[in-house]
Amino acid sequence: MPLRTESLAAVREAIAAMPHGRWLLAVSGGLDSMVLLDAMAEARPREVAAVATFDHATGAAARRAVILVEREAQRRRLAVVAGVAEAALPRTEADWRGARRAFLGGWARELDAAVVTAHTRDDQRETVVQRLLRDAGARGLAGMRGGGARPLLALSRATLERYAAARRLPIVEDPTNASLSYQRNRVRHELLPALERVSPGFGDWCWDLGERAAVWRAGVERFVDTLGLRRTGPVSVTLPASSLDALGPEEWAVLWPEIAARAGVVMERQGIERASAWAPSAKPGGAIPLAGGARIERTLSTFVVRGTTEPVGDYILNE
Repeated sequence: MPLRTESLAAVREAIAAMPHGRWLLAVSGGLDSMVLLDAMAEARPREVAAVATFDHATGAAARRAVILVEREAQRRRLAVVAGVAEAALPRTEADWRGARRAFLGGWARELDAAVVTAHTRDDQRETVVQRLLRDAGARGLAGMRGGGARPLLALSRATLERYAAARRLPIVEDPTNASLSYQRNRVRHELLPALERVSPGFGDWCWDLGERAAVWRAGVERFVDTLGLRRTGPVSVTLPASSLDALGPEEWAVLWPEIAARAGVVMERQGIERASAWAPSAKPGGAIPLAGGARIERTLSTFVVRGTTEPVGDYILNE
């Protein structure tokens, strides 16, 4: 079977394997996300609540990408939501991710839909390398397996390239993808190829490591589900203290990141260490601050994690 035919089949099988749902497609105009748009529109258009595209205000290419996504989505009779970053937004990877996440999260809530992204096997391997460089634990090493709908994650970027060629999909390449100013690009273009030359199969080892970490993380998530955790606000969760009376700092260090995540809080290593040392002997009325304005409080019978809200901003809905 020709490679292009195999690639068409692989993408279609991945989309078919998704559970039924109501989906908000995150589409940037680049290769991977245009494949996602095309495949979802072909196979499951009625499940697409909208196509979401975000202009990071980085220049002409970003504007062209939004125009392309709007045109291609409308040609397929799909609704589009489009956002534009504030002009003063700092040009860092973290700031771009934060602005895009706020945009997607806002529209996901508005449309009662789950966000779908077009990350690939290559993206996951790069993420695992980045997490290794940061000395991440098992939760972090799960990378893109740690949540969210990513139907193309097991497929290589090369598979998507062949799909796009077979379907003659238009794309707009983000010029920042070639810039070595950003860590992910240095990992993609320099570090991973060098490691692969020195140790053939290193990329596959990174993939396998992420898969094992994801299994571990899923086990922690299932355990937290049994603890009586409940949402008490848009960005807060409450946990009965009695269910965790016997835990020491090491056990808390495993659980806190998952508990906090239920309130939309990402805990840094220092925050995990401080919260884990504090929790076993925390007194009612006590509290500990976390990064970004979040905090953990101890009441008479519960722990409460309070997150912070991010502004969604003004966005345009094109029907």
